[in-house]
Amino acid sequence: MNRPVVALCSLILFFGMSNLVAQDWVQERLKGSPRHGEWVEVTYGDRSVDAFVVYPEVKDKAIAVVVIHEIFGLTDWVRGVADQLAEAGYIAIAPDLLSGMGQVGGNTSSFSGEDVRRAIGQLPPDQITADLNAVVDYVNGLPACNGKVVVTGFCWGGSQTLRFVTNNQQVLAALPFYGTGPTDAEAIARIECPIYGFYGENDNRVNATIDETKRLMSEAGKTYEPVIYDGAGHGFMRAGEAPDASDDNRQAREDAWKRLKDILEKIDE
Repeated sequence: MNRPVVALCSLILFFGMSNLVAQDWVQERLKGSPRHGEWVEVTYGDRSVDAFVVYPEVKDKAIAVVVIHEIFGLTDWVRGVADQLAEAGYIAIAPDLLSGMGQVGGNTSSFSGEDVRRAIGQLPPDQITADLNAVVDYVNGLPACNGKVVVTGFCWGGSQTLRFVTNNQQVLAALPFYGTGPTDAEAIARIECPIYGFYGENDNRVNATIDETKRLMSEAGKTYEPVIYDGAGHGFMRAGEAPDASDDNRQAREDAWKRLKDILEKIDE
């Protein structure tokens, strides 16, 4: 075997092993969680949405947090975020917005590679809104929920978080992570909750939109409080948790996680 082929095979093996390791640390954390997590089907009309719900170990009813996944679909990492929210004392529900969109009606698990991104990019906005409305209604109706629901999301899910609150006035707060905001003044006028944004400094594709969102939200008399974390890149919540995380991403994740919990505590007062 010639050297270029050997080098290519080694590179493929390296990245393959890296992906496995990246999944291992998430899966091990989920397996070791003492909290109750379960898959549920949220149904409305003739549609069914798969969702992962995790319950906190608390004595009283709790706030519910809807977690909107990244462009990678409902991954183990997103389920891990739901588990960590439950660890902090909140009911967390992460819907798979690719439910029924895969082969023979499959969800995220039925896609591979770039097919996931393509499928998410083709999701009808009205279907996304309807799915999330149904999930909000479902989690709000749980006996363990105190009637307060907030929404958060990451990357694609961060943008969908901002879009969703232009169409749903039931949620009490939106916490988008590195997502772009709506540019339609009419849509922004429909927002009824405060928005607390989380952004990495080295993410100008997204950050270039912040000033316009600020302007539109201010003109509409809405609350929008973005925070940019020094040295962090796009996706710092995921990257900052990985075993090989950079110092900046790790610190950004810790600071953002503290801010998120502080916001939720104030809503719970």
